[in-house]
Amino acid sequence: MKKTFTVTIKNKETGKVYQEQVNSDEYILKEFEKKGFKLAFSCRNGCCTSCAVKMISGTLQQPEAMGVSQALKDKGYALLCVAKATSDIEVETTYEDEVYDLQFGQYFGRGNTRVAPPWEFEED
Repeated sequence: MKKTFTVTIKNKETGKVYQEQVNSDEYILKEFEKKGFKLAFSCRNGCCTSCAVKMISGTLQQPEAMGVSQALKDKGYALLCVAKATSDIEVETTYEDEVYDLQFGQYFGRGNTRVAPPWEFEED
């Protein structure tokens, strides 16, 4: 049965607050876009972290959110492109690489690296 919930999105960078009614069977990002809001996104498939938010209150479901580990989901992070509200919710946007760094930052920058152009070719 389709229900409607109030979704409030607080933009961490601008301080703006967006609030809309969202159907429980629709993705939150898509519903906000239909109503003219411009929110961050990239893949629209739950694989990257461009549309990541931090839950303040409420509940949602996001089974397709492959781009966020279960540990981060347990801490309240979600991806709006594949999230559906299951109650009234309030979320806050994250900084561009916040979730990516939380998830992968411990693995990068530890090894021996060298500065090189993106495409380095050795001449024969």
